[in-house]
Amino acid sequence: MIPEPLLEILKQDGIVAIATLGQEGPHLVNTWNSYIRITDDGRILIPAGYMHRTEANVAFNPEVLITLGSSKVRGLHGPGAGFLIKGTAAFITSGPEFDLLKAKFDWLRATMAVTPVSVTQTW
Repeated sequence: MIPEPLLEILKQDGIVAIATLGQEGPHLVNTWNSYIRITDDGRILIPAGYMHRTEANVAFNPEVLITLGSSKVRGLHGPGAGFLIKGTAAFITSGPEFDLLKAKFDWLRATMAVTPVSVTQTW
């Protein structure tokens, strides 16, 4: 379910925007493309150092929107590719997926695991 151009984007420098909706309204947080890992079953793992409001929002409503892109990956109409990912998220603080990211990012306190519902190339 994860297209090859998206995997290429994850190898590049770039910013990722993660949108959630909680009791206090929408919230947006960022991370880096290169921090994200994809599991064998196509879930998206994101290290969470802070993201406290994001975690609270996910506990209230697990639906998330994620956008990311890179000018270095060929897109639909030339240089630059971007994606919109819709999915459901959960924060995990133990187990193999937590350990996988903790080994790479010693600062993380949790792993945000996202199960994609749709992955759409936007440009």
